[in-house]
Amino acid sequence: MRFSHFSIFGLLLISGSAMAQNDKPIYNSKVYSIYPDRVVQGKYTAKAVSTTELTSDYRSPANMYKSPVVEFKFSINGKDNEMVSGVNHHYVCSDQSNETPLIQFGKVNTETKSANEGIYLKPSTQFKIRLDMRAVLKEFKDQGYYTCFNGDKIYKNDFKGVFVAGNTAPMIWDFNNLVNHAELELKDPDGDGIYETTLILNKPEDENKLASSWKLSRDVSAFPQYHSTYKISDAIYNLALEEMQKAVEPDSTFRTGKEWGGVWTRDISYSIILSMAILQPKVAVYSLLKKVKDGRIIQDTGTGGAYPCSSDRMIWAVAAWEVYKVTGDKDWLTKAYQIIKKSAEDDVLNVYDKQTGLVRGESSFLDWREETYPKWMQPADIYESECLGTNVVHYQVNKVLAAMSAVFNDHAAVTKYTQRADIIKKGIQENLWIPTKGYYGQYLYGRNFKMLSLRSEALGEALAILFDAVDAEKQQSVISNTPVNAFGIPCIYPQIPGILPYHNNAVWPFVETYWAMASAKAGNEESLIRAISAIYRPAALFLTNKENFVATDGDYAGTQINSSNMLWSLSGNIALVYRVLFGIHYNENSLEFKPFVPKALAGDRSLEHYKYRNAILNISMQGFGNKIKSMTLDGKPVTNHRIPADLKDGHAIKIILADNILTGKSNMAPNYVAPETPVVIYKKGKISWEKASRGTAYNVIKNGKKIASINGLIFPVNTNEYAEYQVASVDAKGISSFNSEPLETIPAKAVNIIQAESIADPSELPYQGFSGKGFVEISKTKNTTLTITVDIKEDGIYAIDFKYANGNGPINTENKCAIRTLDVDEHFAGTLVFPQRGKGEWSNWGFSNSVKVKLSKGKHVVTLQFKDANENMNGDINQAMIDYLRMIKLPGSV
Repeated sequence: MRFSHFSIFGLLLISGSAMAQNDKPIYNSKVYSIYPDRVVQGKYTAKAVSTTELTSDYRSPANMYKSPVVEFKFSINGKDNEMVSGVNHHYVCSDQSNETPLIQFGKVNTETKSANEGIYLKPSTQFKIRLDMRAVLKEFKDQGYYTCFNGDKIYKNDFKGVFVAGNTAPMIWDFNNLVNHAELELKDPDGDGIYETTLILNKPEDENKLASSWKLSRDVSAFPQYHSTYKISDAIYNLALEEMQKAVEPDSTFRTGKEWGGVWTRDISYSIILSMAILQPKVAVYSLLKKVKDGRIIQDTGTGGAYPCSSDRMIWAVAAWEVYKVTGDKDWLTKAYQIIKKSAEDDVLNVYDKQTGLVRGESSFLDWREETYPKWMQPADIYESECLGTNVVHYQVNKVLAAMSAVFNDHAAVTKYTQRADIIKKGIQENLWIPTKGYYGQYLYGRNFKMLSLRSEALGEALAILFDAVDAEKQQSVISNTPVNAFGIPCIYPQIPGILPYHNNAVWPFVETYWAMASAKAGNEESLIRAISAIYRPAALFLTNKENFVATDGDYAGTQINSSNMLWSLSGNIALVYRVLFGIHYNENSLEFKPFVPKALAGDRSLEHYKYRNAILNISMQGFGNKIKSMTLDGKPVTNHRIPADLKDGHAIKIILADNILTGKSNMAPNYVAPETPVVIYKKGKISWEKASRGTAYNVIKNGKKIASINGLIFPVNTNEYAEYQVASVDAKGISSFNSEPLETIPAKAVNIIQAESIADPSELPYQGFSGKGFVEISKTKNTTLTITVDIKEDGIYAIDFKYANGNGPINTENKCAIRTLDVDEHFAGTLVFPQRGKGEWSNWGFSNSVKVKLSKGKHVVTLQFKDANENMNGDINQAMIDYLRMIKLPGSV
């Protein structure tokens, strides 16, 4: 009897101790806390009932407090072409049923009613919008085109429809995607020139409710079993394993997310690198091979008809190498090596910049244009941008190719690829590093004279550390100084004004995982535990692995689009266990352990049934820190902390950490929005711009260099010389906007224009808006080579570009970017891209990128030709219309 009482008392002590342990937070911030068994954010709590069950009472506040002030703008053909950027219509929806006055296209609605404080948008509010298009239609009739506020012409034959964009769902600010939302198109059924649509705002179904509980319902015993003294960690891991099983299609390829089927090159690649190569190597191989066409890696998403405007498809190579390191499959390596080599050689011609040493193309994964770029940038401008994340990817690709070449004993190839990697790394250090901030800038951007965007770019910063594109002494600086917010590391910082969250003002859990891995590598414990917590919080509260959430409030419902069960998010969750806590690193012929357990997560943990090639490992670990005190394999010491690849059957690994104390810091910054980007115009020897909201000063930039900082809105310029002028607004804290669109002053003596119809037979297609007497069609069968003899009057640097049209697709999707090689005097000068400018918009003319060439006085032969490396992702359609060639003599040397 005495023994029984003692046992009960002992159990009570143990239970009390466990409760006390659960009440000690793992991580505590101003907005949420992580405990061993729960996550608490304000009035909401997610609790790990067990390691296989979670509950959550979280509800999105997005629909509860919507403002009744609706901000909107009209759009012809899905372009931001009604009024100056930042100037919008406003209407207060104060009733259940609302109707705007008749608004004339291009004229601001003069709504004067204001919203009362504490009044919110009612559920299922009806909003009828009325638009007067009669002035536009009259211009179509009288002159065949409508002239927009900025001078751009929309031709009658190119008119596809008028849409509304806005800040309240179902409206969106993504102009390029308006055409995919039928309810956002205004109609004129009676032909009177008055277009209308009726929207339902704040629909109850828009609330996108979450489940209140999750309980493991699938058998995950075939995968590594993770156990620790932290139920919240174990449950989130098991949730990720179950969602991983759901993320496989019937054809044994990965599914991107619950809402999005199919395989996407970058999504699967980043996921494979994180953990899918480890858990599902066969599915990884099937998925990677599905993204290959004609022996080349497919660029399946991006701007302007994608490749080469977007060029981050090459992350495929890093994923392929990870699969090889995990499996040791030499047949796979042989196949992947040939695919990567062929793709990389195309890139050398199409996207490598010999002047900067960098690689052109859209920021890796940040492919929603205005979410991370200034609105003025055309697809050709985005192609010309040289971005941190994309460059780090290409740096690593060349390291991977060097490593693969070494496996095949191709020493010349090892040297070639190593040298390419070194050039890119040098370019990153020289062009993208910001000494005053201690991290890298976002990208080089501009036209003939580029500057660095001073925004941080989270994925690129993390990959630079993980891939050693940044030297060891700078790694801690990047982790300590890159801005992070209360809910996580935002994709970019500071944010862009007037752009709804998706990449802008958003946190992506898979990026946070790469940041956690980089923090561990840099030895920064504070940054690591913050990143781990930023991944646990949404997974527990939302009971799924969402793709993204709003950086400002941590909510999943406020971003432009989202999905549950996201492959790269769940892959990142699993990677926290494998890659960070246990520190498992794959080498070509060994498995290496570099664990990092923050002190807040100290304790015993195990990873059972972990498969490594022909071996099954049962791993136990105790303690905290990032130094191993001792490690044994089947009881025998392992001093190099590596397990050989030829190990077979079952084995026990025991790791005891040294309990070493680590510190570090994070740059916890409030969410911040940069000032608006000015729109600059020229008139009578002066440039001018409107006052920017929150702008207190303006930097005036000439040819990529700041020449003045003023408080006024006008600046005199010299029109007798060629120059590019830009303006950036600066706020009271010294934060700058993007630079404005370059405005050129081009004296007649500096430019030479050669009409295309003087080079080849003009096309008979019925397009309008060209200059001269016609235009020339280029395709894979027509005018595959255009040869132009030019007479240069003066030695110098010349920018060569072409005015063109490409109506084969919209700006934001499809794969019909036209690509050509530019040779001068039979020597390669560069690649010219002619991106898509709008579906069916063949009278929408713009400029290609420019290629800078040093030319001496006299005659030269310029050749525009289609070569094998110029194949786009479509393969069949590689077409554009050419209006004229333009050559501009630039000042000085470029």
